Amino acid sequence: MRPSLTPTLLQWAETVRVSTPTIAEAALGRLEREAVDRRLEEWSRHGVEIADMRVRVEGREHVEPGQTYVVMSNHMSNMDILVLFHVFPSTLRMVAKIEMRKIPIMGPAMEAAEFIFVDRKNHERARRAIDVARERLTSGVSVWIAPEGTRSADGRLLPFKKGGFVLALGTGAPILPITLTGTHAVMKKGDPRITRHRTVTARFHPPVDVGAWDWERRDELVAHVRGI
Repeated sequence: MRPSLTPTLLQWAETVRVSTPTIAEAALGRLEREAVDRRLEEWSRHGVEIADMRVRVEGREHVEPGQTYVVMSNHMSNMDILVLFHVFPSTLRMVAKIEMRKIPIMGPAMEAAEFIFVDRKNHERARRAIDVARERLTSGVSVWIAPEGTRSADGRLLPFKKGGFVLALGTGAPILPITLTGTHAVMKKGDPRITRHRTVTARFHPPVDVGAWDWERRDELVAHVRGI
């Protein structure tokens, strides 16, 4: 199967479709978190269908109902976002690079939907993003962050940044590691085309209780999660 722009355009149309009412309801002060959850579930499910992805899920029993997590996964494709929102069983928002806020329609919808934007070039703004993520966690939202900070071009795991670990240690929220495989075969970094009929896997690992680590041992915590 050759990569094609057609499913990419269809997915963008789906993004516009679910983003528009979110922006409108936010402007009117009527946006509810449950409505955003439903739209994200619908958006991710349709996106998976458009790409004809076969998604296998392993270990979802490790997700405890009612528990909020700092979700961490490897990151090698824009398809990771679709897959994670498709398989995660409760409310989830992501930490995104600040540049995504500038994308027409999608950026304002993400902001209205309680996504968190981080400016890694500005230390003070990056710290404020961690504060926002802490507020999300305490209000019942699991927060997904890619500790590599960017997509891997070849699938090999990049060094981890520490922001997500600071968040977990500061809140006591357990870290939920997830391993994604196969998404790079659907959409590669730097290539907007999608290859259909691929199988991807999302493997949930047992949560990591950050209470076993303290600030002085955070480097060990980073290495432990990266090892998982």
